[in-house]
Amino acid sequence: MRVGTILPHLGPAASPETIVRSAQTAEALDYDSVWVAERLLYPLQPRTKFPATPDGMLPDFYKDVFEPVETLTWVAAHTRKIRLGTSVLNMPFHNPALLARRLTTLDVFSGGRLNVGLGQGWSQDEYIAAGAPTSGLASRADEFVAVLRAMWGPDPVAHQGPHFQVAPSIIRPKPVQQPVPIYLAAYAPTALARVAHVADGWLPTGIPVSAIGQMMAQIRAMASAAGRDGAALKLIVLGHVTLTDAPLGEGRADFTGSLDEIRRDVEAAREIGTDLLILNPGATPGTETEAGFNRVQELLRPLA
Repeated sequence: MRVGTILPHLGPAASPETIVRSAQTAEALDYDSVWVAERLLYPLQPRTKFPATPDGMLPDFYKDVFEPVETLTWVAAHTRKIRLGTSVLNMPFHNPALLARRLTTLDVFSGGRLNVGLGQGWSQDEYIAAGAPTSGLASRADEFVAVLRAMWGPDPVAHQGPHFQVAPSIIRPKPVQQPVPIYLAAYAPTALARVAHVADGWLPTGIPVSAIGQMMAQIRAMASAAGRDGAALKLIVLGHVTLTDAPLGEGRADFTGSLDEIRRDVEAAREIGTDLLILNPGATPGTETEAGFNRVQELLRPLA
């Protein structure tokens, strides 16, 4: 099982220098990959409540956010081998033809180190600000992935669908990787089916590790039934780490507690066949500073 980490591109301590030094620290520690999230707004009166806080407000660190693709392009210029991932880009916010061009540039500039994680988003305020559609999101997502694949494939490129159209065209350069791996965050049955039918793997978050293994087996079975190699689909688990000095005991959430407790969660992720475990240190007290963030990176790396 490989291990990745989230970069400190969120929160008051985030800066171009902090992001680069953290990425270089992760590379020196032999992490497989570094990852970034996408957050468009910090709404003061959210239409959609954040489920993990009592008042429905986003945590304070979401008030400061660097854009994901630009952040990874900056990191690519200052690293050599570590892979670069998005967890996740929200498809309703983007046009796939334009996004394909941006991601191609990142893949070429990084020498073929890109992992693309995609999701649907959840915030009504962000949908409205982005001019995102409010209906047909499922069919739009299917077509979104198809346009990315077409843009990254052989010329001439062409696509005609109900949501997107690309006239027959020469589109260069192409990504260094063929294909660029696409991982989907998904929970609903139709979204899990999308993983099975069009993605290279599943990137769940917020689902207990004890449930992920069974759900991944269902995804692989659906892929095999559709004529794909279900065994080839990758499982990427995102663990939000809250590291404490004392054990939290029974009833704690996955990847929270002492190092020994988190080690048990890492082993549980390994046992269900996780290919890549992304450990996000950002919820641990003290990681608001660069030194604290990198210290937790160092503590977590040996666990995997």
